[in-house]
Amino acid sequence: MAEAAHTLPVIESPCIQICTLGPGNFCVGCFRTAEEIGDWLSYSAEQRQAIMADLPRRADSLFSDDGVSED
Repeated sequence: MAEAAHTLPVIESPCIQICTLGPGNFCVGCFRTAEEIGDWLSYSAEQRQAIMADLPRRADSLFSDDGVSED
């Protein structure tokens, strides 16, 4: 069996394969914006971690009576 030329890095993602944009242009599956989803692979690990740290707040906002707030 031939060896791969190089190994691709594992990139953490909050994607759960429910890709539907809801209020505030946030995905109702992972709570990222369409732009964040599209640019995910070009972000640094630090940028991805910062977004992921904010996902619980987005989830709470998305399902609250007030909708999403982009403070």
